[in-house]
Amino acid sequence: MDVFTGRITSTGFSTGDRIVIGDWRKSPLGSFTNVMWAKPDGTRVLLSPSEVHADYVSELYSFEDVEVAEISVERGKREVSIEGGGLSVRIEWGAPFPIPFWRPLWFIASFEALFGRILFGTKTHGVTKNGRREWYSVRSLSRILKAEASFEGRGLGEKKEFEIDACFGFSEPPSMPASVTLKSYIE
Repeated sequence: MDVFTGRITSTGFSTGDRIVIGDWRKSPLGSFTNVMWAKPDGTRVLLSPSEVHADYVSELYSFEDVEVAEISVERGKREVSIEGGGLSVRIEWGAPFPIPFWRPLWFIASFEALFGRILFGTKTHGVTKNGRREWYSVRSLSRILKAEASFEGRGLGEKKEFEIDACFGFSEPPSMPASVTLKSYIE
């Protein structure tokens, strides 16, 4: 079982771009940050800090373009900024809604899956592209307050809910721009 502990921060933009930042403090691959970016034309891009990370993630999820790029990350108490591959993103979030304890995987796959789908339009359990089972165990949820992004100097507009699925894998980020702390279990 591979366990990734960290934060996923996601938002859409008025240009139709959708960005998901995975900021993993602890994982079988060490500490790293990657970016999944769905462009308005449907192209799915993975920005990854190394070939090892890129290979692992692209086996789990679907991308048309996988780029290995140096990704610089600055973290604040309730914000993250990344630069890499021509993409620049800064996101701030509000106070977290905490979930006080980790739940067992059977609970995540049943009860929590129902609530995730109804409240946020997400799946908390499913099968990856390469046939592995994955569970998302969320520990806190925060609403995005401010987001700005640009690619090679061109702004991506205002933050916006996800109106079109990003289609990276079995689950989508919440339609509401959000930042969640979590563990991802991959079997």
